[in-house]
Amino acid sequence: MAEMPKIYNPQAVEGRIYQFWKDKGYFTPKPVAGKKPFVIILPPPNVTGELHLGHAQRSGVQDLMIRWHRMRGEPTLWLPGVDHASIGVHVVIERGLAQRTAVINSLLEEIGYPKSQLKPGPLTRHALGREWFLKLTWAWISKYRHIISQQQERLGASLDWTRERFTMDPGPSRAVRTAFVRLFNKGLIYRGEYIIQWCPQDQTAVSDLEVKNREEKGNLWTVKYPLEGGGEIAVATTRPETILGDTAVAVHPQDERYKKLIGRIAILPVLDRRIPIIADETVDPKFGTGAVKVTPGHDPQDYEIGRRHSLPIINIMNKDATLNENAGPYAGLDRFQARKRIVEQLQSEGLLLKAEEHLHSPGRCDRCDTLLEPLVSEQWFVRIKPLAEPAITAVREGRIKIVPQRFAKVYFNWMENIRDWCISRQLWWGHRIPEWYCENGHQTAAIEDTDRCATCGS
Repeated sequence: MAEMPKIYNPQAVEGRIYQFWKDKGYFTPKPVAGKKPFVIILPPPNVTGELHLGHAQRSGVQDLMIRWHRMRGEPTLWLPGVDHASIGVHVVIERGLAQRTAVINSLLEEIGYPKSQLKPGPLTRHALGREWFLKLTWAWISKYRHIISQQQERLGASLDWTRERFTMDPGPSRAVRTAFVRLFNKGLIYRGEYIIQWCPQDQTAVSDLEVKNREEKGNLWTVKYPLEGGGEIAVATTRPETILGDTAVAVHPQDERYKKLIGRIAILPVLDRRIPIIADETVDPKFGTGAVKVTPGHDPQDYEIGRRHSLPIINIMNKDATLNENAGPYAGLDRFQARKRIVEQLQSEGLLLKAEEHLHSPGRCDRCDTLLEPLVSEQWFVRIKPLAEPAITAVREGRIKIVPQRFAKVYFNWMENIRDWCISRQLWWGHRIPEWYCENGHQTAAIEDTDRCATCGS
């Protein structure tokens, strides 16, 4: 008989016991008459790399609940899965390409990327091209899906591995397309122009849920806008570069300082464009000078002001956050370079009244931390109001209770002011929107690829 080791060796014991549990099917539930099933769907970890301590903590709590219900004799399912994490995977792979990490170099070799094209130094997904980038991504997925499953097993997580799913598997992919088409046919998904948050680094639109705001130091510049016929109005801004896209100056209608100026014309600094002074109740008289520049193409609140007052929308920004032809002499410059030079010009022309430190919370990309750029762009959206109303009613009628009760106010404020949800992503990896056009330009949404137009049959 082998001598019992003096020190516990988990490698020699835990793997063997876990495999025994799997072989015996202890984690695969069977229906039991009269017993209500207990199910937890594992929040699928993103396949962006290996699991971390947070995953282990959450898995430990869920496994405790699963094993308790299993011991009570209930049919108990803990469903494993992995999330394709479209933006997250783009970020880690593109970062790896830029840094030419050992993992990325190994995967490029594995997929057979031509060595003749593999020059030293940073790479981009555009240098690879879509086909090779997707091959590289699938190789990444294969590597880290295996690692993630192994890590869960090493934790002893009692997941039913016979039901493991990946969000890009055929079944989940079809479910995504089905949900899209059903919502589209009900008029709850539409395509249109609206202001969205754009990530210049990831080169994609992101939803409001993917925006993180943190307080940081910036500057508040107070700029003098001359008035047609004489006089001036002072405007405070944290983004001088967007002056180039201004189409109005707004004041609060009850602000006594500016009542006489409403309806007059201001002359836009730098570009000498004529813009009106308008009154809007959303203007905060206590911010800056109480007069704000209105840039409908580059600020969500300004966009709404612009819609109410039928202001033109001027986009001054390219998708890489350089300024376009609408920026006049600053076209081609990076947004931060343009900011510096515009401030210098305003100063030299005597239009910069003051610059002071200012704490603000600009939107940053949740994935790569890049400063986001609000842009008016044609994207796909979910119409949220018809979906939010039943959720509001359910809480008001007490069918759903929010604990503690005081957070119901926060819930109602959020749900009653929620904006339509941008679901477009300009990415190569992930679910593609199931929408096609025929040769006559008719739009069709279908669960599977379609070769006939539902409108004209072409």
